[in-house]
Amino acid sequence: MCGIVGLYLKDRKLQASLGALFAPMLIEMTDRGPDSAGFAIYRDPVGDDQTKFSLASDDPGMEWTALCEGLEKALKCAARIEVQSDHAVLITGGEALAAQAWLGANCPDVRVVGSGRSIEIFKQTGLPKDVVEQFKLTSAQGSHAIGHTRMATESAVTTAGSHPFATGLDLCLVHNGSLSNHNDLRRELERGGIIFQTENDTEVAAGYMTAKLRQGLSLHEALEAGLVELDGFYTFCIGTADGFAVVRDPIACKHAVLAETEEWVAMATEYRAIAHLPGADTANIWEPEPHKIYTWGSVH
Repeated sequence: MCGIVGLYLKDRKLQASLGALFAPMLIEMTDRGPDSAGFAIYRDPVGDDQTKFSLASDDPGMEWTALCEGLEKALKCAARIEVQSDHAVLITGGEALAAQAWLGANCPDVRVVGSGRSIEIFKQTGLPKDVVEQFKLTSAQGSHAIGHTRMATESAVTTAGSHPFATGLDLCLVHNGSLSNHNDLRRELERGGIIFQTENDTEVAAGYMTAKLRQGLSLHEALEAGLVELDGFYTFCIGTADGFAVVRDPIACKHAVLAETEEWVAMATEYRAIAHLPGADTANIWEPEPHKIYTWGSVH
């Protein structure tokens, strides 16, 4: 039993208030997920020749500035870093794969939790309200966000095991439910080169999407394949650079609700997470159908 929330702003005038609108959605799902919380926010896209890396570390003495300077020197590229508590957003020029390889080889205490041009991922153990405060979500601006509150069932309560999980550049996934074939899928994906950091079944779903995208499938095609190959009960919300997608398994026993106005689209595990949004009382509200993929914005 976890909580999922997502908010996509169709009206650009609301982007300055994204965090103020989205934070109450995440907090409202506390009783569905008091163990940890996390969110992906899409904002401030960098240039085509740059990449944002969302980084996390459990080391309270982590020297983020030294990390940035070391990467600049090694890769001979400009970089800057913005620290938020025990997370940081590293913006670097040059080749993204080279930067990620350097981080893996030289910063063993740092996890890359997301990457792309606009995505920033923050997640931590503890109550959602504390995570919101720690990462100053309420004051955040942006175009859209997805979030998750976790009640751990498949793995330990850790920051690394919190959602969202990255699935590719500017892509991430949150999940309510349980996959019954995740151990078999994990072994198969590992043989294909997918690397996992946790025992979380949701990370297997993210790894599955990553593998399909590497094979040349579109995100929509990868989700269609997942409806066949991912066994279990689930609702997924997937964030992309320009929008988001929602999909439920063929039985659809995990709660989900969608709401849409001319200004925004929202999804949540329960309607109470949406009720405070402006115009929610006159929004088009419905329960997403099983085995159907819903998309907004540009989902490739």
